[in-house]
Amino acid sequence: MTHKNEFDFAQYPDFLETVPGLENDLFEIQSIPDEDGYIDCPFLPLRDIVLFPQMVMPLFVGRERSLAAIQAAVRNGENLIVSAQKDSGILAPGVGDIYAVGTEITIGKALRMPDDSNSVLGQGRQRVEIVEFTQWDPYIRARARFIYEPIEWQRNTEALMRAVITLFEKVVELNRHMPEDAYTFAINIDEPGWLADFVAATLNLPLETRQDMLETVDPTARLQKMSIALAKELDVLELEDKIHSQVQQEVEQSQREHFLREQMRVIQGELGEGDIFTKELHELREAIAKKELPDAVRAKAEKEIARLNAMPPMSPEVGIIRTYLDWIVDLPWIERSEDNLDVTHASKTLEADHYGLEKAKDRILEFIAVKKIAADKMRSPILCFVGPPGTGKTSIGRSIAKALGREFIRISLGGVRDEAEIRGHRRTYIGALPGRIIQAMRRAGTNNPLFMLDEIDKLGQDFRGDPAAALLEVLDPEQNNTFADHYLDLDFDLSQVMFVTTANVLYTIPPALQDRMEVIEFSGYLEEEKLEIARRFLIPQQLDHHGLSDVGVKFETEALRTIIHQYTHEAGVRNLEREIANVCRKVARAVAENKRFAKRITPRHVDEMLGAPRFSQEMLQEQDEVGVATGAAWTMAGGDIMFIEVNLMPGKGSLLLTGQLGDVMQESAQAALSYIRSRADTLGIDNEAFEKLDIHIHLPEGAVPKDGPSAGVTLATALASAFTNRPVRRDVSMTGEITLRGRVLPVGGVREKVLAARRAGVKTFILPKKNESDWREIPKKLRDDMTFVFAERAAQVLDAALLEKNEA
Repeated sequence: MTHKNEFDFAQYPDFLETVPGLENDLFEIQSIPDEDGYIDCPFLPLRDIVLFPQMVMPLFVGRERSLAAIQAAVRNGENLIVSAQKDSGILAPGVGDIYAVGTEITIGKALRMPDDSNSVLGQGRQRVEIVEFTQWDPYIRARARFIYEPIEWQRNTEALMRAVITLFEKVVELNRHMPEDAYTFAINIDEPGWLADFVAATLNLPLETRQDMLETVDPTARLQKMSIALAKELDVLELEDKIHSQVQQEVEQSQREHFLREQMRVIQGELGEGDIFTKELHELREAIAKKELPDAVRAKAEKEIARLNAMPPMSPEVGIIRTYLDWIVDLPWIERSEDNLDVTHASKTLEADHYGLEKAKDRILEFIAVKKIAADKMRSPILCFVGPPGTGKTSIGRSIAKALGREFIRISLGGVRDEAEIRGHRRTYIGALPGRIIQAMRRAGTNNPLFMLDEIDKLGQDFRGDPAAALLEVLDPEQNNTFADHYLDLDFDLSQVMFVTTANVLYTIPPALQDRMEVIEFSGYLEEEKLEIARRFLIPQQLDHHGLSDVGVKFETEALRTIIHQYTHEAGVRNLEREIANVCRKVARAVAENKRFAKRITPRHVDEMLGAPRFSQEMLQEQDEVGVATGAAWTMAGGDIMFIEVNLMPGKGSLLLTGQLGDVMQESAQAALSYIRSRADTLGIDNEAFEKLDIHIHLPEGAVPKDGPSAGVTLATALASAFTNRPVRRDVSMTGEITLRGRVLPVGGVREKVLAARRAGVKTFILPKKNESDWREIPKKLRDDMTFVFAERAAQVLDAALLEKNEA
C-alpha cells in the first residue's frame, strides 16, 4: 500500500526504538461507550490523510498538541479519535477546520525519524461521528459516537464486489508504484465495506474523495462510488501507459539511429571516407572563407558555424542553422554587374523593343547619362509606371534591364496580404524563409539588378500586417541600404537596386508609398500607334510562334484597322495580340491540313476567321437628339464615352437619378440642375416648368458603377437640351466639372478620354480651359484629327454643343 505519508520501516532500522509507555501491544484496547452511547478520547487531527477502519498506517506527529494527545492516550490506556483537516496548511485547526466523520484508532509502536520528528503506527477500528470537542489544551479531546454499518447485503452487493476486484486488478497491473500483493490481499476480503475501504486506502485518491468514502456508511453505496473512482483511475493509467509506450518507442528509435550512425561513422573512418557531417561542415567553412562578405555578416556566419560544430548531428537545430548558412553564402552581398552606360546603345535597345512610351524612355536615358557622368553620386531611381492594362509597363522593364546590362527580376504583389511575404519569417518558426525581396536577390545573383514590383496597386492587408508598410523601407533610398529581413536578422544593402513598380491606378496606393516613387504615366495607344506596334512586334512574333514565318502571310493595314475597331476595345494592345494570334491559328490549321489559305489577310478574311464584329466602329448616336449628350469617362482600361439621357414628364419637379450613380455624380447632377434653373431666363425656359415637370436622368449600362465630378458639363448640356428642346450635336463629346456659378473646372484622364472619343468617331471635344496644358501632351496627330473647344464657363459649352431649333 502506497501513500505519501507512509514510512518504510526497513529503510531506517537504526531508528526503530520503543517509545516509553508503548512497550506493550495496544491494538487490543477497546473504547467503551457511556450510557448515552458516546466515547470520549484524545483527538489527533490529520493532514492529507484519511485512516479507514481495519487499515494500519504510520502517522507523522510533529505538533505539540498531537504529541500530548498520544502521550495522554498511552498514560490512560485509551484509543485515539482521528479525522482529516479540511486545509492541511492550518497548524492550529478549529472546529470548522475538521471533518465531522473520523475513525477510532489504536496506536502501536512509535518511530523516531531522521529529522527528529515522530511517527506512530495506528490501526483504524471503527467509524465515528464527532459530536463535540470537550478540550483544546494541552491536547484536544473529542466526544463521538460509533457509526455502525448495515450487515445485510443488497441484491447488487456481490456483483459490485466482483466489479471492484476486476477493475482493481487492472489498476494494479498498470500502476508501477503499487505492490502486486495488493490485489492478492483484496481478493481475500469477503466483507463489502472492508473491500471498499481497502481499495480507497490503497489508491492515491484526492482527500475529498477519500473523505467521501469514509462518510458513506452503506457498504454497497461505497462499492458503487469505488467502482466509479476505479474506472476513472483506469482511464488515466491506460492513457499514461499509452504515452509511456510511445515515448519509449521514440527513445528506442532515436537510440537505434544514433547507434547506427556511430557505426557508419566508424566504418567511413576505416574506409577513409570521413564523416558526412564533418565533411559538410568543412565545405561550409571553405565556402564562407571564399565568399566576399561584409564584416558583420562574416562574424554572424562564423558564430553560426561554431554553434553548428558544437551540436550533435541528430539535433533538430542542425538543419535550421545549415539552411541559414546556405542563404548567407548564396546571397549577393557585394557581387554586382557592370552597367552599360552607352546612351546610344540604350536608346537603340529601347526603340527596338517598344514603340512610343517616350516619357519612360527619356527618363531611363537621363538616368544612364547622369550615371555615366557622376556614377558615385547618382542614386538609383524608384519609378512607378501607371497606366491601363496592356500598355507595355511590365515588358519595358525587361528592356531597361537589357539596355543597362543588368539582371532582371520580377515579383507580382497582386493579392499579397502578409507582411512576412516582404520581410520574411523569424527563424523561430518551423519552415521559416526570407521574404520575397531577399529570395529574388538570391535568384538575381548580383546586388544591382533591375527589380520589378508588379501590380503594386493590388496589395492587400489583414491581421497578419500591412505589406505596403513593409515596402516603405524597401522603396526609400534613405533606408534601403540597411534593409532588415526577419529571417536573416542582418542588414542587406538594396541601395544599388533599380526598383520599377507598375500599377493600373494610383488611388489604391498609400500616400506614403506614392511619395517614395517617381510616377510615369502610360496612356492608351492611338490607332496609328497600335498599327505600328502590330507591324513591328505583334505580327512577326505571332507568325513565329505559329510556325508561319516562312509561309509568307501578310496583314493588310485595313485588316488590322478592322481588328482594332471591330474586335477590340482597349487602351493597350493585349486583346489585339490575341486576335492576331486567333487569325494565325486559323491559317496554321489550313497549312497543316494542306488546304488553301490566304497569304494576304484582308478585312473579308478577318470577318470570316473572327466571326461577327464585337464592337461597332461608329458608336455615336445615329442622329442629333434632344436630351442626349455624349460625355467621356476615364476607366481602368483607358477611357470610354458615355451617354447621358434626360426625360421630362408631368409631375411636381422631382429629380430621379438612375444608372448606378455614385454620390459625387449625383451631387454633380444636382449642381447642373441648379445652374440651369438659375439661367432659365437666358436659356428661354419657363420657370414654372421646374415645378410642373419631373426630371429623370439616366446613364445607360446600369450594371456598371459610375462616379466622379467630370460629367458635370455633360449633365448640364443634357438638361439644357431637354428644357429648351434644342438637340445636342452627336459628334461633340465633353468633360469638365461644373459649379453653381457656371464655371468649368479641370479634370483628369484627358488623354484617355480624348482617345476614347476619337475611337467613337467624335469630331469636336470640349475641354476645361485649365486642361489646356494636358492637351499639349496629346500626340499631334490626335490633336490635328479633332477640333478642341476650351471652355471657362458653362455657357460656352452650351453654345458649342447645342443646335438651334431651326438647325435640327
